[in-house]
Amino acid sequence: MSWANFCPMRGRQSNAGTYNDGAMIATLPTMSPQQSPTSWWTWANLLTGLRFVVCLPLFVSLAWAWWWMAEVLLLIAAVSDWLDGWLARRTQTVTALGRNLDPLADKVLVCGSLVFLLPQPEAGVAHWMVAIIVIRELLITSLRSLVEQAGLPFGAALLGKLKMVLQMLALIAVVACLALVQNMPHWSTALRPMLSGLRDGLLWATVIVTLVSGLQYLARAYAVLLQD
Repeated sequence: MSWANFCPMRGRQSNAGTYNDGAMIATLPTMSPQQSPTSWWTWANLLTGLRFVVCLPLFVSLAWAWWWMAEVLLLIAAVSDWLDGWLARRTQTVTALGRNLDPLADKVLVCGSLVFLLPQPEAGVAHWMVAIIVIRELLITSLRSLVEQAGLPFGAALLGKLKMVLQMLALIAVVACLALVQNMPHWSTALRPMLSGLRDGLLWATVIVTLVSGLQYLARAYAVLLQD
């Protein structure tokens, strides 16, 4: 320990902790629960990790047109996405790891699913929609990493959360339409106009909110880095 860590003032307190030898006080560095490696493995972060695990069988299901299986996996991912955020806030275990892994898991799931849906003509997913969403997600992920490396929090904004809700709803609607066309052709003929309209409306809303929230994140990152 360096002599610069000693303070001759008796009784002085420090956030890092103190050691009193009767004459001098030495500051001892301590690690907060948020900084401890063991605190990374919270229930919220484990649920985030579950979404990474779900991605593999989801992509396989989409590639092989197992639509109902894909629908179930999307619903599991959507519930885990809501639950990990709720648990982190409820148990006050929000970590830097969670702030970065949670949106990354969302981006892998959404972008990967859209790419696997592109070859399906009945999906209603246009190439330009996927390009906009993927470019936005990569750009914001890079910005979040840059800001977090500067030691500044860069959590999700309200528009970002709305964007994720719309993305999941759009994916669920797209896969539901494909499942009905494949397995229930008589029902799909009667319901196709309504389901297609709902699916297309969600896709368009997703693209618009994705663009607007991306601009908002750019403005936030610029303001945060300017203050640093």
